[in-house]
Amino acid sequence: MNDCIFCKIVRGEIPSYKVYEDDHTYAFFDINPINEYHTLIIPKKHYENMFDITEEEFLNVAKTVKKIVNLYRDKLEMKNIQILASSGAEAQQDVFHLHYHIIPRFSGDNQNMKWHSHAELREKFDELLKRLN
Repeated sequence: MNDCIFCKIVRGEIPSYKVYEDDHTYAFFDINPINEYHTLIIPKKHYENMFDITEEEFLNVAKTVKKIVNLYRDKLEMKNIQILASSGAEAQQDVFHLHYHIIPRFSGDNQNMKWHSHAELREKFDELLKRLN
């Protein structure tokens, strides 16, 4: 994709703070970080989201996520992280090139994700499972 910001980063047209790169993936600091070492991991080939990526390419991305997590644990002694990815506008995806966030978390960082659970949905579990079979 010629106008995709992440594709431009991979091609070197836009500067980035590279953490890691291999033949299939690229990891770099998020330009709008939530915490120190907030890192994005992307496939070098353009895939809009999880629905588009091949299984083989997804496994390459997953391996890089694990590699970066281990790097931060080993070099920085990090013990708390969040790994996030969104697929689709209603899931709050804002750059439509598949990417994973590695967000280190620290006590007192004031970054609180709050989920609103719906216990009443438990009543529908049997029905929901039927739709999958």
